[in-house]
Amino acid sequence: MEITASLVKELRERTGAGMMDCKKALVECGGDMDKAIDFLREKGLAAAAKKAGRIAAEGMVDAYVAEDGTGVVIEVNCETDFVANTDRFKALCRDFAKHVAVKAPESVEEMLAQPFFADETKTVNDMIGEATASIGEKISDRRFARFAPSAGMVDTYIHMGGRIGVMVEIACPEVNDEIKTMSHDLVMHIAAANPQFVRREEVPTENLEKEREVLTQQAINEGKPAKIVERMVEGRIEKYYKEVCLVEQPFVKDPDISIKKMLNGKCDVVRFVRFERGEGIEKRKDDLAADIAAEQAKMKK
Repeated sequence: MEITASLVKELRERTGAGMMDCKKALVECGGDMDKAIDFLREKGLAAAAKKAGRIAAEGMVDAYVAEDGTGVVIEVNCETDFVANTDRFKALCRDFAKHVAVKAPESVEEMLAQPFFADETKTVNDMIGEATASIGEKISDRRFARFAPSAGMVDTYIHMGGRIGVMVEIACPEVNDEIKTMSHDLVMHIAAANPQFVRREEVPTENLEKEREVLTQQAINEGKPAKIVERMVEGRIEKYYKEVCLVEQPFVKDPDISIKKMLNGKCDVVRFVRFERGEGIEKRKDDLAADIAAEQAKMKK
């Protein structure tokens, strides 16, 4: 029986196993779908499908800078910090970061479909399926950023063993020791201060309008006269810029100067990214009593 791509795809969707494993199973079983499913289950390769619905909010953020200066920061998630701290999981994260540097995918979806840079007989998604089956937890590539500087350099910083990852691209006429020190100070500052934008021109109009509305109402609630409310709001907007814009923030190592003053015109910040592990993911809250009550309710039906 001919093993078609659609047959392989169907088996993969039903089991969650890798594409190459699905093809091998179908060949071994003469194209019989049910036998191929059993074959994968026996090999432990269908286990990934059972884990697809679990919440993976642990894991790590990793960073990598290739020899050509291309930088990558990536978040890979798993279910427990125990797995996140294993050498195998850490190596997997680094491999995925290297893949992004080499293959330059535009999105996670594109990355998953790409042949893995170190073994093109498998896709990245195949690698994740195999890791999920062997490690025993749901593994997911959540997000990444890739910077390829045309002039200047990329620097990265990982804080607390993968809890926070930062990458910054700076432009400068020459990369020297002074610039490298500045870039390192920058990534550490970004990790600590969590800016949202590089400079005030990047703040979206809707953000400013919303901030002005809130600040105006605050001033009114404080009983300030209408004639000075506008002036107060503009003053507080300036404070808002210093909170959210990187170059206007007080430098964490010397709060008496701003980041702009620290850079002193010797380099310019092009862009940055800051990932915090698990941010925005709803973590599962274990409630043993509720779980037991739910199971008892099922038994009564």
